[in-house]
This record gives sequence, C-alpha cells and structure tokens, in this order.
Amino acid sequence: MKAFVHDKGKVKAAEIQDPVAGNGEVVVAVRTAGLNRRDLAIPNRRSEDADALVLGSDGAGVIESVGEGVTDVQVGNEVIINPALRWHENSDAPPTGFDILGMPDHGTFAEKVVLSAEQVEKKPKHLSWEEAGVLTLGALTGYRALFTKGQVKEGDTVFIPGAGSGVATYLILFAKNVGAKVIVTSRSEAKQEQAKKLGADLVLDTESDWTKELEDETVDLVIDSVGEATFNRSLDVLKKGGRIVIFGATTDDHVDLNLRKFFYGQYQLFGSTMGSRQELRAMLDHIKNFKTHPVVDRTFTLEEAQDAFDYLKEGKQFGKVALRM
Repeated sequence: MKAFVHDKGKVKAAEIQDPVAGNGEVVVAVRTAGLNRRDLAIPNRRSEDADALVLGSDGAGVIESVGEGVTDVQVGNEVIINPALRWHENSDAPPTGFDILGMPDHGTFAEKVVLSAEQVEKKPKHLSWEEAGVLTLGALTGYRALFTKGQVKEGDTVFIPGAGSGVATYLILFAKNVGAKVIVTSRSEAKQEQAKKLGADLVLDTESDWTKELEDETVDLVIDSVGEATFNRSLDVLKKGGRIVIFGATTDDHVDLNLRKFFYGQYQLFGSTMGSRQELRAMLDHIKNFKTHPVVDRTFTLEEAQDAFDYLKEGKQFGKVALRM
C-alpha cells in the first residue's frame, strides 16, 4: 500500500506491506487524514538509522477487516480514529502506557492502518470525510483544555492567543457553542477576519498592547499554546483568581514567572495534553448536538503529502490541513 513515512532520516512517499488485523484489532481503510504540528516534529525526534514509520495521528475511514474477539465494530462501519492510545477514563493526567498514534506505532498517512478496536469511534453523520479526518487530535485537545481543565461556562470570557491553529478554531467553536465570549489574537489580518467569521467576539493584533486593548474586559480563562512569547502577556490580561491552561509551546518551552505576582493574584495554572476516550465521546456528543463542523483550510492528496507538510510549516493555514487517500 501507499504511505508517507519517516525512514532512515528522510520523510518520503513509500510502498509498504498491507497491515493485518490481529486479536482485538481492526484494519481501517483510511479515507482522509489530518496533519498536526506533531507530525512535523517527529522526524527530529527519531534517529538517522530508524526504520520506516508511517506518520500521522488523525484519520477517518471504513473498517476493512476485524481480528478475533472484535464484536463492537464490523466490516463496512464508517469510523474516526482516536489517536490517544490506552487512555480510557478521564483522569487528572494520562496513565502510564499512554502514547499518541504515529510514533512509536504506525500512523494514518497511509491507505490502511491497523489498531486496537478500542481506538475507533463511529463517524458523526453530519461530517464530510475531510472534516472527520482532521477532527480528533485537535478537537480532543481543545475540548479537554476548555471544559475539563478550564471549566468554561456560559458567560465566561475566554482569551486565546493565536487564532489560526487547528486547536484554536475548535476552541472558538466550542466556547461559542456554550455561550462564552471569545477573544483571540493574530498577526495576520486575513486570519483576524476569518476568526471573526467563525464567531470570535473580539480579535486583537498580536503586536498590540493587550492590557490596554482589554482594560474594559474581564478575562476568566486563558488557553495558551504559544509559550514564552505570550505566557506573561496572557497572564497580564487574566483576572485575579482566573484560570490559565497550557497545552503546547510553539515558541520557547521555558518562561520567566514572577512568583510573587502569581501567588498574590491567586491565579490557577493547568497543564493539558490530548484527552481520554471518555472525553472524546463527550466531544463527539458536543459536535453532534451543536452540528459543529471542523474548519478545513486545504486538502491535499496522499501523493502531495510533502506539499502539505511544507504548507503547514509555513503556518499560513487557518484551521486544519487534510490528506485525501
């Protein structure tokens, strides 16, 4: 079968052996897959002599075959893939044994993928294949950060630095679904306009004076994935006693934190990563109830996977980038 792999230090298209379903496993014929920034980072985390690994965490497709002991799904079912491996029940942190599909296991950038039957869920009927294929990692990450950790509720004001990422688009959609006010930032005027169309109530230029711009706002919750470049600026606009949730660090991993200012402000800081199967199912119920559609910026074919990688590296997308098999 055709696949997009990292092999001996290179990212490339390849022909690899078709997978076979073992006990408790299913083979999914992948219709679409979604790119994440994690996929760009994985080649830098593997050795130069590492064997071929199929990249990709997000995907959706049709069950092609099932192994012994599989009873909950059958051939022909349309499914989405849960990339959060071995994390079933909601917990304060991922359990021992948690991994994300796409390393060390083969991922979704291939015509087929084999995985535990526990890792597939029914595809929401209102989603197109492109929308279903880009859903899970970003939407699950956003759902846990916003609801499990952030405890957002109707009437809250949520501040999200960076409007264009896939997770940010889900955060905007989910927060607006429950009646929260949403404030986002972006350097790009085009992304600012797209965020407004998606439902953001207020959009700031990243380079503006956030404290001045938001002096009349009460920010209850900040969800930040940028890191050093925005952490303290975000903290400056958060209300005393407010919550800040961090789920990534696209700039420097380390920040300078004024502890005295932090504890006097009674701020609450939470880390968040992906989410459990329990939260994934709650997120699927959420998007079904609100008929929410993921934002798909561009779709590439599997043969154009390198172009898709290059496009994501440029950071010009608003929402998700998809691969069509």
